[in-house]
Amino acid sequence: MEVRKAMEQQHAAKWCKKCIGTLLGAILLIAVVCFVFDPYFHFHKPFFFVSYRLYDERYTNDGISRHFEYDAIITGTSMAQNFKPSELDALLGTCCVKETFSGAGYQELSQNLERALQYNKQIETIVWTLDYNGLIREKDWTQYEGYPTYLYDNNPWNDVQYIFNKSIFYHGVLTNVMRTITGQPSTTMDAYSSWDKETGLTYILQTYDRNNVEQGMPTTLGTEEQHMVYDNITENIVSLVNQYPDTTFHIFYTPYSICYWDSLKQEGSMNRQFAAEQMVTELLLECPNVKLYNFNNQYDVICNLDYYRDKEHYSAQVNSMILQWIASGEGLLTKENYLQRLEEEKQFYLQYNYESIYESTE
Repeated sequence: MEVRKAMEQQHAAKWCKKCIGTLLGAILLIAVVCFVFDPYFHFHKPFFFVSYRLYDERYTNDGISRHFEYDAIITGTSMAQNFKPSELDALLGTCCVKETFSGAGYQELSQNLERALQYNKQIETIVWTLDYNGLIREKDWTQYEGYPTYLYDNNPWNDVQYIFNKSIFYHGVLTNVMRTITGQPSTTMDAYSSWDKETGLTYILQTYDRNNVEQGMPTTLGTEEQHMVYDNITENIVSLVNQYPDTTFHIFYTPYSICYWDSLKQEGSMNRQFAAEQMVTELLLECPNVKLYNFNNQYDVICNLDYYRDKEHYSAQVNSMILQWIASGEGLLTKENYLQRLEEEKQFYLQYNYESIYESTE
């Protein structure tokens, strides 16, 4: 009886060891697979034999900054998503990556660029959208919560949140495994975060009702808002570009459609916006390594609503035009021309016949 009991105990001990070994083996296998197929480039640069799906900007961009080879960055909000880095490479001879953040505030974009500039000392060129509707905002304005902070630090211990994350494993790791097995190509940097949606006045009016704009907006830029603009620009842009004098920052005001200007007209806040624009322009023109562009005089684009899906977002055709304008120096603001350019802009948009936009819909 005792011999049988001893044998049962030995069998149980072996079974327990096998279970523990199997569990540890499974954990190790998951860790290895996650390391190799690394969907957000947290551990290493892309392997040539893996097919990657680039998506989910706030998870992916820091990995691109850390591990890709590049000397230029295109960054910004959704207004930058349709840029093609290959076009910038052809125009300026760069090796460019794209890091966009849909709905981002100035602070989020600045912080991402600061990390990238710390990781990569070879960055020479940055193309950066300055969303025109974000000039008058608090410096830390944001509409995104739930950042994966464990991807943004150098603490290896919290990487367990990445390696053993069910959502990342199923939607990231296994997706890359299947793409690799089936021979699908990796998402290109041009296609990363890009969109293709219907454009034109019909689609703009689905999200814009000119008869129902916000009322009671300030008509002038008050003292408190002036401080807000100053802090927003100096802390998120000026302080950053001054730290990296050898990097050229191509920053441009995003050219919104004529319907956006109509909304300012309906609000009565157009002069307030012009005052903010002048203040921002004067701050940025003090930075020798900033090239600031204003494309609000590209009326053939702005007044052609076939280029827009809503009153702000332009199609990929306009993104391509913007890169060409930057490469040729078109729209470049200087201390000598910015006041004249601003006055011409004021006269055009203050006097425009906005009723004519909607005549075809009546």
